[in-house]
Amino acid sequence: MSEESQPAAVVSAARQSPASAPATGLAGLAGLTDEGLEALLKRAVRLIVIVGLLATAVLWLASGWRNAAMLATGAAISAASIYEWRRLIRILNSKLDQKQAPRGVAVSLFFLVLRLTVFAGAIYGSLKGFQGSVVALLCGLGLAVVAMVWEAVRLLRD
Repeated sequence: MSEESQPAAVVSAARQSPASAPATGLAGLAGLTDEGLEALLKRAVRLIVIVGLLATAVLWLASGWRNAAMLATGAAISAASIYEWRRLIRILNSKLDQKQAPRGVAVSLFFLVLRLTVFAGAIYGSLKGFQGSVVALLCGLGLAVVAMVWEAVRLLRD
């Protein structure tokens, strides 16, 4: 085997065989299997829920229920967003692997737009109803980014 074709073969083998030796650095990202990505997204959702609940409790004690409710709303939307990405990735992977999609793409896109509308309504409703800090809401919404960066760093370190 030539040296030019060796990296592609290593990446291909790592993608197909989750039991292979763990890759480090960027090769770890390139060798991420569908199951590995699914596990990464589940861990990100779990991290958002745990950090969101802890931060909400601390904020409730420190500055009142309104700001805690704003942070909880943002955290809930963050967790739901990661869940939505999991669904979209599953659909895209089934299309790329030439398999039957779990549900029709048009139906999935309709529900995506519907969920985004619900998220926008939840943000608007929390801003008008709770009248808490916008910063608390943004911190809750930012938990999705923090969780994904945390998981990416963990993957790069392994």
